[in-house]
Amino acid sequence: MLKDRGVDTIFGIPGVHNQEMYRGIEEAGITHVLARHEQGAGFMADGYARATGKVGVAYVISGPGLCNIMTPMGQAYSDSVPMLVISSVLDETEAKRGQLHQMKDQEGAAATVCDWSVTARTAEAAYQLIDRALAELATGVPSPKHIQVPIAQLEANAPAAPVRAEEWPCRMEAAPSQQTALIDRLKAAKRPLFIFGGGAAQGVERWYPHFQRLNAASFTTYAGRGIIPDDSPLHFGATLAQPGSEAVIETADLVVAVGTRLSEVDLWRDHLGHQAPLVRIDLDPECLTDRQNADIRILADASAHLAACLSQLDDVKDTTWSAEEVAATRAKWRAARDAERPGIVAVADALKAAVPADTMFYSDMTQFAYAAKEVYPMDRPGHWHHPYGFGTLGYALPAAIGGKIGVGDKPVIAILGDYGFQYTVQELAVAVELELTLPIIIWDNGKLGEIEDSMARAQIAPNAVIQRNPDFLKLAEAYGAAAIQPSDIAGFKAAIQTALATKGPTIIRVMSDIALTNS
Repeated sequence: MLKDRGVDTIFGIPGVHNQEMYRGIEEAGITHVLARHEQGAGFMADGYARATGKVGVAYVISGPGLCNIMTPMGQAYSDSVPMLVISSVLDETEAKRGQLHQMKDQEGAAATVCDWSVTARTAEAAYQLIDRALAELATGVPSPKHIQVPIAQLEANAPAAPVRAEEWPCRMEAAPSQQTALIDRLKAAKRPLFIFGGGAAQGVERWYPHFQRLNAASFTTYAGRGIIPDDSPLHFGATLAQPGSEAVIETADLVVAVGTRLSEVDLWRDHLGHQAPLVRIDLDPECLTDRQNADIRILADASAHLAACLSQLDDVKDTTWSAEEVAATRAKWRAARDAERPGIVAVADALKAAVPADTMFYSDMTQFAYAAKEVYPMDRPGHWHHPYGFGTLGYALPAAIGGKIGVGDKPVIAILGDYGFQYTVQELAVAVELELTLPIIIWDNGKLGEIEDSMARAQIAPNAVIQRNPDFLKLAEAYGAAAIQPSDIAGFKAAIQTALATKGPTIIRVMSDIALTNS
């Protein structure tokens, strides 16, 4: 059934409780990727989904298997990633205690980190629930789903799955009256400002040529990077978290937020800062009723609605934004970021110079990524993935593995801190086993640098922020991966290019002072 619905890859770990899910998997023509931990399997499914736009599917056992994948499920839930987790579950838990992998409420536990968690007690129910999950993921807000099947049902005979429907329903489009409301506002505005989130990335080619005629200024969230090319003259970049962005937004006479939650991790403040009318376009009703208090709320597929509206504006619009104003502001913010995190901007620039234009990045919660995801220039959407909302450590390596499996020969790079790398280091074995060409940059400052800085700002004596690291180069060798530690920026660029041409993964250990000691 899954193969018939377009699933070609499943990430997971077989166990006695879910082994029946593996019966016939090869005959169906589905590739199974064996993770080293269920957390790794979940992040791989997440990375695969972000890279391909398809649903990331994972198989896990009952009890600890499901608990282990709940962190990736929470990450996918916070970042709107399409994921389907299918697990086994014990047949009876109330009248029979002390069973292997027993939980009090497995369905309820999973429900805390996903859109919904349900039990399929018959084969027909399983088929129906899978189709429901896939239909919702194709047409609504992408969000992980969990389906669990009792072990006895997995072991039982079952009828064939129903034939796949010709097409899923289409994503909703707003009524013509709502198109008119936005068009009228845009025609009247002298200083329009757009904010694009990840929800506007799909179908950007349909509306971007029309958007250019507006001469509107723009920001993106981190998830929306690349929707507007970074060198666009009126684009402020992914700089909403900069303290000065609020003052810029205050000067707009119309703000249009497209496909974004405008969440805490986008703004790092409670209020967007707008004084002008705010238009929200989103598939998620929750976004339309949040504390930003939009004046016009349009429940629709963001890209489809934007394309329908902007295509009706034929003339090139005159606005009061200037390229000089935007360039000066961006230069000031870039300098501030460089002063805040010395050396990282130079390494990010070197990384940009070393990689092909279509390189896809997966970053972890690390200081390098915090700066790079604001200053690294993106010319296309959906090519820098980060654990934005849930903010879990250990994301980047397994997610990059899933992404690399999804995109095949296209270049993929993982970026991790020295501490976060050790959360999921065992998944390096998967990259070696599959001979994935994957540069893995470890930003090594020998400590939890961001936490140390936060403690210092809070006037807390930094405690428990220094750890003893292993020899990452020897660790890579033990796994069968290549490894290198560049001593300067030129060596870093060369290491990236060599790793992109090497069969199998390459650990690139970058000491955090590399740009400062060689300047």
